[in-house]
Amino acid sequence: MDQLLFVIGTQPVTLAHALIAGAALGFLLLLAVLRAVSRAARHSAEEADEQARRAEDLETRLIELARTQAETVGRVQSMAEVLAQRQGELARAVAERLDASSHRVGESLARSAEATHENLAKLNERLALVDQARASLGELSGQVMSLRETLSNKQARGAFGEGRLQAIIADGLPRDSFAFQHTLGNGRRADCAIFLPGDKRPLLVDSKFPLEAVTAYREAPTAEARKQAETRLKADVGKHVKDIAERYLISGETQDIAMMFVPSESVYGELHEHFDDVIQQAFRARVILVSPSLLMLAVQVVQAICKDARMREQADLIRAECGKLVADVMRLRDRVGNLQKHFGQVTDDVSQALTSADKIAKRGARIEQLEFDGEPIPAETPPLPMGEGLRQIRGAAE
Repeated sequence: MDQLLFVIGTQPVTLAHALIAGAALGFLLLLAVLRAVSRAARHSAEEADEQARRAEDLETRLIELARTQAETVGRVQSMAEVLAQRQGELARAVAERLDASSHRVGESLARSAEATHENLAKLNERLALVDQARASLGELSGQVMSLRETLSNKQARGAFGEGRLQAIIADGLPRDSFAFQHTLGNGRRADCAIFLPGDKRPLLVDSKFPLEAVTAYREAPTAEARKQAETRLKADVGKHVKDIAERYLISGETQDIAMMFVPSESVYGELHEHFDDVIQQAFRARVILVSPSLLMLAVQVVQAICKDARMREQADLIRAECGKLVADVMRLRDRVGNLQKHFGQVTDDVSQALTSADKIAKRGARIEQLEFDGEPIPAETPPLPMGEGLRQIRGAAE
């Protein structure tokens, strides 16, 4: 045990020392191992505690998560129920809105259809009117073409002027105050003769229609052509005026003036506006140019003259009728006088009856004033007025 193993410095190391040192080293190693084990155990315990704590935290979190999940599921279910309810309400509202919209759309469509039907009916009526107007325009255009063809022919134009003259005269005057195609003593025939009351001399009217000359004057393209047309128009109208003055103005047989009837207002207006010298020439020749309106005015004047003449002719008859009317009035006056006499007699009778009634009233009043206590009766009672007596009689009768 005392065996020397080695020397450290000056200190010898024996086997015992080595065993002690080994034991001490082992003990220290054991302590270190125990400490390491203890530390490892403590570390394991801490890790186990940590894991347990983590497990608890995890369990707590899982429980919280489960609770949250349950709440979430409940909320989701609630939301699902609310969503389903809202969806049902939305579907019901949408259905109601769709029904209302469909009803309104149906009503709108019905009104639109009715309005469209009415508009179509009105359109058909207007189209019918348009068709009628088109037909009328067609007829009018045909008449205008016929009138144009008539006016383009000189003979037809003359017949047209005579027709208008005859229509105006026949519509405005009595049948016995005019004559068409009247033959004069010189063998000439006037288109119309108007007979004035109290005068055997007729007023002659002849129809002339210088349409060609007026048309040429209106449509003259140049100043020279217009001047030539003006000269032609003056010559034509002057010739017509001269013919009328020579043929139809006969001293002692016809009136001192004659009328030249122009069947167109526009032609007469053209002559009167631009050819005053022609109008003056005709006036000096005692020929008066008249348009349809002026001829109507002259016819109205003749109507007034005829009416005045007929009234003068019937003056004696009117005077005789007035005499008979006066006699009837005098006879009526006599009869009214007789009736007045009868009323006078009736008035006298009524007056006498009132007098008798007054007497009766007075006697009745005296009887009412009698007293039975021995006092004397008044000898005389003042008379009552007539009206008062009648009122007392009426009251007694009632």
